[in-house]
Formats: sequence, structure tokens, C-alpha cells
Amino acid sequence: MEKQKSRPRKTAILIEDQYQVLEAWYPYLRLKEEGIASVFVGTGKKVYTSKEGYPAEAEISVQHIKSGDFDGVIIPGGYAPDILRRYKEVVDFVKVMHEEKKLVAAICHGGWLLASAGILRDRKVTGFFAIKDDLINAGGRYEDREVVVDGNLVTSRKPEDLPAFCREILRFF
Repeated sequence: MEKQKSRPRKTAILIEDQYQVLEAWYPYLRLKEEGIASVFVGTGKKVYTSKEGYPAEAEISVQHIKSGDFDGVIIPGGYAPDILRRYKEVVDFVKVMHEEKKLVAAICHGGWLLASAGILRDRKVTGFFAIKDDLINAGGRYEDREVVVDGNLVTSRKPEDLPAFCREILRFF
């Protein structure tokens, strides 16, 4: 009997200007290393510049995707999440991915987008210390740890946490 081919695994990495370079590129490359397609998803333009000036090219715009196209979403930090959450399509995409019990992962300031999506109530979460109050005010139960996993939600605090962050993300695949 011939083995049925499964659909390739695919993760959206949300990108906007002022993203934190390591928090976008480390998961992007780490997932590719494991055979998981990583796709930079932007908000409408082609190239986004990190806080450090490093460019990332969006492969597709959030206006042209649906949750069924992806197995997970990763939200890098920097100041990009504050821009990302201004787009209803981005907020809705994150919320639907969460509702469908798919991987939703955020690092550093990425928690801002989780708060805007309204998915933190009674969930364990971490993030950069400067947004701790935002996460708590959104209903999250803040923990100061390198990575916090609560169901399909994976969160981390800063670039130094990336090995633990990616290790937990890979458990979903």
C-alpha cells in the first residue's frame, strides 16, 4: 500500500518595519533547517527593515493568506508588533490561528499583538519586561521565564531565549 503524502508544514512569520533581526531570522532559518517552510508575511509592501537596518523580504501579504495555509504563526519582537497590531487582518489572522489551536508563538514585544488579538485571558505568558503590565492588563498570567508554553501559545522574553523558544516551537511539528 502506498503511503499517503502529507501536506508540507508551513509557518507564517509576521514581519514589519522595526522588527528585531534575530527574533525573525533565527526561527525562520531554524524551521527551514527542520524542513518546515517559513514564510515572511508582511502588511503590504515588499521589503521591511529591522531595528538594526537588516532587510527582510515579504513573500506574501497578510491580505492574501488564510489560516488554512499555515500550521503556525510566529511574531518576532522589536517595535514591529506595535505596527502589526494596527492592521485588522493581522489581528484577525492571529486570533483565528489561536482559535484553531494552531501554534501561536511570540517573543519580546510580540505579546503586544497577542493582547490586541484578545487571546491572553487566563493564559500563562511571558515577554520583554517592559510589556509585562500590558500582558497582565490583557488578562495574562505573567511568568518571568525564558519560555512559557500554555497549550498552543509559546512565548519568550528576548533574543537570548531563542534556543528555548525554537525548541518549544519545534515540538508542535
